[in-house]
Amino acid sequence: QVQLVESGGGLVQPGESARLSCVIPRSLFKTYIMGWYRQGPGEQRELVADITAGGTTTYADFVMGRATISSDIAKSTIDLQIDSPKPEDTAMYYCNARAHRGVDGFWGRGTQVTVSS
Repeated sequence: QVQLVESGGGLVQPGESARLSCVIPRSLFKTYIMGWYRQGPGEQRELVADITAGGTTTYADFVMGRATISSDIAKSTIDLQIDSPKPEDTAMYYCNARAHRGVDGFWGRGTQVTVSS
């Protein structure tokens, strides 16, 4: 059973940064695409950002320029930081690891991020 475990999030004020971390089995780092998705109330799950084994990053338009995804194989983690979060960034954030973009892959249970003053 592959387990992905998210941490971070919680209540974030608009002037702060949201920081999320996900522990992923180290064996997946060499070949898998790892990323963060989010799902707001009544919304579909959507990609926030992902990073390939080679370090190539992809960001959704709605976080472009204010989010950073990174991976640390020594810690077996991928991290997501969102600067200047907006109330519309409020959602459940999920960690994901997939062999390629055509499969669903493995999911964490999610961590809630609420942006509110």
